[in-house]
Amino acid sequence: MAKDLKRSLTIAGHRTSLSLEPEFWQALQDVARAEKKTLASLVGEVDRTRGTRNLSSAIRVWLFRRAKKT
Repeated sequence: MAKDLKRSLTIAGHRTSLSLEPEFWQALQDVARAEKKTLASLVGEVDRTRGTRNLSSAIRVWLFRRAKKT
């Protein structure tokens, strides 16, 4: 089982740490590259629309929904 990787990003002017499995980090980086965005700006978009979910969960759900569309 892959161990979560913790990374720090600046989102909306504040630093935040987030833990995701390596596969989710890779998928997030792939989307950011494809959309010509920084990882922080993409995570910021998810952050603004996440509702009550914690950020790590919101990213997983966002990636899952995006994958289902393709």
